[in-house]
Amino acid sequence: MLRPKLKIAGITEIPPSGSGMRIGLFGGSFNPLHDGHLLVMEESLRRLQLDALWVLVTPGNPLKNNAGLPSLKERVLAARARIGDPRIKVTGFEAALGIKYTWQTLNHLVTALPDRRFVWIMGADSLADMHKWERWRQIFATTPIAVYARPGAARKALVSRASATFDYAKRDEDAPALIVGAQTPAWVYLQGRQSNLSSSAIRAGQNPAVS
Repeated sequence: MLRPKLKIAGITEIPPSGSGMRIGLFGGSFNPLHDGHLLVMEESLRRLQLDALWVLVTPGNPLKNNAGLPSLKERVLAARARIGDPRIKVTGFEAALGIKYTWQTLNHLVTALPDRRFVWIMGADSLADMHKWERWRQIFATTPIAVYARPGAARKALVSRASATFDYAKRDEDAPALIVGAQTPAWVYLQGRQSNLSSSAIRAGQNPAVS
């Protein structure tokens, strides 16, 4: 069931794009967006050879307690203030459509914009728990996926239920850009520069080391 729709001018529109564009989709609460997120965006743009990357600020994570979560507008504007790359666009469009789950987001985009080449970008910590997501198998079937390494999450991610289920669809990390536009299911695990930063630690006033 979709949520009540929330439309905010300049906040909840889908970013402009053109036919054939390679577009990364990076979703989350972003409370707040931090340097660890920026690192993933930069590496994904480069290694996946993307034309654009859309930061999808969710109205709220259905697997987390959203009490005290700042408004969608606050989080979108704060994220935009941290980003300087014009290829990266921040949007809260899911709220305007009443979307609650990732499978709904992807289904809408590939249906509304079938001539774009989307790839879902997520952290390894999310892959470890992906079997808890609503219709997680459908997500693999809808859009190619790039999983970026996170400190301490590699082992759990690579032995997770989702990883085991779609082990046959895992692609070579030596040519990650080939994942964009690939026939689904298809996913790649990207290792590289990592950050120990987390939004929860930042909210708690902690300042972990960055590597």
